[in-house]
Amino acid sequence: MLTRWGDLAVVDAHVHFFSHRFLSALGSAQARDAAAVASMLNWTAPSADPVELARAWVAELDRHGVARAALIASMPGDESSVASALTAFPGRFYGFAMFHPLEAGAVERARAAFTSGVRVLCLFPAMHGYSVADPRVAPVLEAAAEARGRAVFVHSGVLTVGVRKNLGLASLFDMRFSNPIDLHPVALRYPALPFIVPHFGAGYFREALMLADLCPNVFLDTSSSNSWMRYEGLDLATVLRRSLAIAGPRRLLFGTDSSFFPRGWNRPVFEAQTAALETLEVSADDAAAILGGNLMRILGNS
Repeated sequence: MLTRWGDLAVVDAHVHFFSHRFLSALGSAQARDAAAVASMLNWTAPSADPVELARAWVAELDRHGVARAALIASMPGDESSVASALTAFPGRFYGFAMFHPLEAGAVERARAAFTSGVRVLCLFPAMHGYSVADPRVAPVLEAAAEARGRAVFVHSGVLTVGVRKNLGLASLFDMRFSNPIDLHPVALRYPALPFIVPHFGAGYFREALMLADLCPNVFLDTSSSNSWMRYEGLDLATVLRRSLAIAGPRRLLFGTDSSFFPRGWNRPVFEAQTAALETLEVSADDAAAILGGNLMRILGNS
């Protein structure tokens, strides 16, 4: 993609893959099918075939010049949707999958996900009601640490799921499990395993910076509008400046938090972030790392 620093390979580290199965599960509590849920949200209804949704994302990324994107299976058990996208379009996506590590058979499912091509397990402790430092999570982390090119994503801070709110569904999350500091002993225990904290900690910015300072295997994902900044009176340039000062340019992962059609890839997020980086006079090499090189380095190019 042609950027402020020239032609760079842009890789989006945070795109939700809202599959037909995902929308069907959301609608089940209200006896609505996927098409009805999409209509309520003013979204384009995804095909029952996840390959068709992946094809739409390929076309969208091509339109914007995005080289690759992380597709997040956005409910536990939907790994197969992302795996289908990976098989259909090799080298175009990284497979991420929301995962509940305390469910029965979690380790076997984690290994199966990795075999299918998924590279990153996404943990949402506040959503599912556990601490990432709970010893029962360790077997899943050990499965992730068995090979290179894998990582664990841990959502911290404020957790809002707009699609649930728009459908009138309750989100009974527990913020007691939202502090990125909980990840500190875990990241130290698995020093070769990269951990990704999205949205700069989503309101726990200071804590996310402390964690990144103490744990060189912790990466900060820049994705979304970062509306949590209103809690601290921050702006994006300040957040990026402080993150660069603590974590450095090799541990920031550009992302948009794109998720649905017809909106598609959320280019305004990209424009806002690159404008802020330009204001900070980030070098071309550092911009290339943040905008894609870092994710490719930790997950591999294949």
